[in-house]
Amino acid sequence: MRIIVQKFGGTSLATLELRKRVCDIIAATKKDDIGVVVVVSAMGRTGDVYATDTFINMVKEINPSPSPRELDLIMACGEIISGVLLASQLSFRGIKARFFTGQQAGIVTDSNHGNAHILYVNPKNIINCLKEGIVPVVAGFQGVDEKGEITTLGRGGSDTTAAALGVALNAEVIDIFTDVEGVMTADPRIVKDAKLLNVVTYNEICQLAREGAKVIHPRAVEIAMQKSIPLRVRSTFSDHTGTLVANVMTGTLDTVKLISDNLITGVTYTSNISQFKIDISTVQDKKGYELKIFKSLALAGISVDFINIQPEVILFTVGMENTRKAIEVLENIGIHPEVELDCAKVAVVGAAMTGIPGVMAKVVEALSENDIPILQSGDSYTNIWCLVKREHMETAVKALHDKFELGK
Repeated sequence: MRIIVQKFGGTSLATLELRKRVCDIIAATKKDDIGVVVVVSAMGRTGDVYATDTFINMVKEINPSPSPRELDLIMACGEIISGVLLASQLSFRGIKARFFTGQQAGIVTDSNHGNAHILYVNPKNIINCLKEGIVPVVAGFQGVDEKGEITTLGRGGSDTTAAALGVALNAEVIDIFTDVEGVMTADPRIVKDAKLLNVVTYNEICQLAREGAKVIHPRAVEIAMQKSIPLRVRSTFSDHTGTLVANVMTGTLDTVKLISDNLITGVTYTSNISQFKIDISTVQDKKGYELKIFKSLALAGISVDFINIQPEVILFTVGMENTRKAIEVLENIGIHPEVELDCAKVAVVGAAMTGIPGVMAKVVEALSENDIPILQSGDSYTNIWCLVKREHMETAVKALHDKFELGK
């Protein structure tokens, strides 16, 4: 039996009418020789009655620092509610369906509450369900550790569930249904001539997601890539085929077509960042100061990014929400950083830029032409990113999109 995994986001499941559309998609996909496995997110978005953030806020109104274990238990409720409703709606339409929690679906994780990683998947219940011609509807974003405790997989965890099941079941494709038609060259709310990408590689979508594009979770891409299972990012509200994520495509005559890595695939951004600058000349105890800085931040649970260590200065960024805490941690060890608030990271992503001269020059040219100071920069073999002030972020994204002619 061929298997297709379909994941539906919260905006696709928010109302009865929207779930009817989801049922139509599932019904159109399911055939005698095609089994469909459905993964669901919690219904709606922040502020909606059954959204994950609503459940979190309910607990935090009582206790601002709840136990991670209890928080996972209530966060898992959203997907259970949406999954039971969708399975019931499918059954009412005459499509046999059965709901499974993450535990019942065989998703086994480590014990890191709130951001657990999947250790393995035992899909026997899902396979038995498919053999009976039943559509399994699985709660995304959740699993169980080896001690039987409910865990959640972090933001975007439903994508991760879908990818893990796709790999475990050797699926033909994993469809990620959302409220946009696919992956764009830039955020269309900022860049009016942003274009839909028909095909991208795993590496490119992973970098776009890590640098701020929110269409799919990078962890899901990494899981699917391990077994070369194609992903499709599609809209629930459109019949467009969306964006295919793969490295090869099978042709009509049993040929294999390589998907070319684009020089620049897209431009993305992340906002709400603070830049920390530590002047080494002001550090009194210089013995092992680098380790002391980053170990202290790690022990405080503060994630750092965009790290540059030079003989005279250390630069790094943290999320705005952790700025005050990071300052306190550093001052407690006798280090007084300079902090630049309200920054944003803009990035150009393309898996073929390695070894191509002039890419960084174009980035600098685009920003300098628009009088945008670069506070910090970095690169890898698939992207170049620059730190700018938040007030310059949208102009920077537009300038880079135009400079690399991504709208043509």
